[in-house]
Amino acid sequence: MIQVNQLSKCYQGKKVVDGAQAQFERGKVTAIIGPNGAGKSTLLAMAARLTSRDSGNVIIDGKEIAQWNTGQLAKRLAVLRQANSFAMRFTVQELVAFGRFPYSKGRLTDRDNQVIHSALAYLDLVELKDKYLDELSGGQRQMAFIAMVLAQDTDYVYLDEPLNNLDIKHSLQIMQVIQKMAHEMQKAVVIVIHDINFASCYCDTILALKHGKVVASGAVDEVIQGPVLSSIYETPFEILTVKGKRICSYMV
Repeated sequence: MIQVNQLSKCYQGKKVVDGAQAQFERGKVTAIIGPNGAGKSTLLAMAARLTSRDSGNVIIDGKEIAQWNTGQLAKRLAVLRQANSFAMRFTVQELVAFGRFPYSKGRLTDRDNQVIHSALAYLDLVELKDKYLDELSGGQRQMAFIAMVLAQDTDYVYLDEPLNNLDIKHSLQIMQVIQKMAHEMQKAVVIVIHDINFASCYCDTILALKHGKVVASGAVDEVIQGPVLSSIYETPFEILTVKGKRICSYMV
């Protein structure tokens, strides 16, 4: 389990994250939601040790994140940030192989190659493994980056806005993969996401931020409620139930 305790961060005198509390459990997908500028990506970056914090702590399996050796942390926690670009031209398989670097240090073993192939197969990318990234659609490229994260073989996975600029088909495919990673592989997957309905239908717990503060957290049924979301987004919400899932309808 990852525990986030009273994390805070200021930029130019403004509190971007203010005393955030959370816990991320294995076997579950946790969505971090909230308006633009709520502090979602900053919270995730602090919880990954990618951004410094002003106060608070992050505990991974009972050990403060600052105390983890970088190499050992990379075997526990994988992070996929919003901006994913490489200056060099790589094939899908070469990209996925980067996920094995914490183990192979660039010298792939038979075990590494098995994991790479399994990650490619899990995301249905085997037929595309020799394609270059710039030859892929946006959805295929994002699948390749998630396969790289999967090949890293960690208990904890952070994905910062993995659906950015994707169409509905590819967004759906990626959310299904994320859910399977948590439920089938028993990973704790944490995603920053803007689409409330994808969060409601494919996530297990939701953490809602507004003005840097955690204003709601809990199971989907506890957070996906009209009054709660209306307060967070300052717009009217109506919650419908479709095939047992909570669907948000927002209107003015």
